[in-house]
Amino acid sequence: MAGHTDPPDGTPPGGVPGGGDEEYRSTVFDESFIRAARLEEFSAEERLTDRTSPVRSRPEVSVADPRLAKGLSRQGLALALVVLLAFAAAIYLGSNATYGGNATAAAEPPHTRVVPLAPAGDVPGGDPAQLYADSPAAEYGIGAAGLRLPSPHSTENFTREQVLTALTVAKDYVVASALTPEVVSGATVHQVRDLLAFGQQQHFEDTLTAPEAERPVTGWFLRFDPSRVVLADPQIRADGGFTFEESTPAVLAVTAEHVVAYTVRPPGPADGPAALFTVRRQLRMNFSEEDLRDRRVTLRDTDVLAGPMSCDADPAHSLDPLLAGESASRSGPGETDLFDPEPGGVPLCGSLATGGLPSAGEGGGEGRS
Repeated sequence: MAGHTDPPDGTPPGGVPGGGDEEYRSTVFDESFIRAARLEEFSAEERLTDRTSPVRSRPEVSVADPRLAKGLSRQGLALALVVLLAFAAAIYLGSNATYGGNATAAAEPPHTRVVPLAPAGDVPGGDPAQLYADSPAAEYGIGAAGLRLPSPHSTENFTREQVLTALTVAKDYVVASALTPEVVSGATVHQVRDLLAFGQQQHFEDTLTAPEAERPVTGWFLRFDPSRVVLADPQIRADGGFTFEESTPAVLAVTAEHVVAYTVRPPGPADGPAALFTVRRQLRMNFSEEDLRDRRVTLRDTDVLAGPMSCDADPAHSLDPLLAGESASRSGPGETDLFDPEPGGVPLCGSLATGGLPSAGEGGGEGRS
């Protein structure tokens, strides 16, 4: 211990530890030296036992000392405060990110228009394969095979790879929202929700809980009420394509336009005639750089023309097709051919042109009023 000067807790009053003379300063220890020692000598009674060493190691740190415990508690509080501040800063920065100028737009639900098209007479019925064969849907692809992507190219602020990503995600959304039997049958919605931008997911869930005429479920995806309508053939036919443009320096806009043909029948035995139900749909979607990175879509506008339906059908919850042998109580002004590339939509209800129905044989059944 030669050369050691003051004890760990400082020199006690009087100048010399323990009150000894100055010349014995190097060999006199106070209580603080004893507490700080790394080794402790065994007592006389302990030395009577068989031991190979006269000393034992002391614990490194003992929080039994109130001063040590106080120091450790202060350090712990300081560390917890630093972690808490860092966590709060991360949440604040994340919630205030600009998202390429599209965060505000992404928080809005899509603008939606759903127009029922009513037939002039009874809805014809027949075998699903024959219904497809006798309509323009005979030339359509099955599911995603009926959707064509344009050749991607770069825009002023988006690379070719980003454009290709936007087109691919847009196609995935069309497939999930109109061509997936589980979604169309009302069994699930997660394929659609998982493709939506985070800012729209809450609007999507709110619509499912309480659909309104201005914000119907069918603005997000197409589905039937399984208690009244089921798919007669899960192989849904489709024909459509996509266009894209850079609407602003921060947003890539993709428009999807397609015609989808379903064969439907009432639930229960599958021996009754099916009916052809056709939907012409246009979706306008936006993609920011963050949307492209996350492979998600911001749905901006939806236009849906669907028939055969009654003009008084409520499409807020689901589409309500007329089945084989049923008829509409009335039809609206102006005929619309759903298979025509330029259909003439009307504000509330339209009349389904002959071209919108197959030429299969008539089916029996009561009309719906």
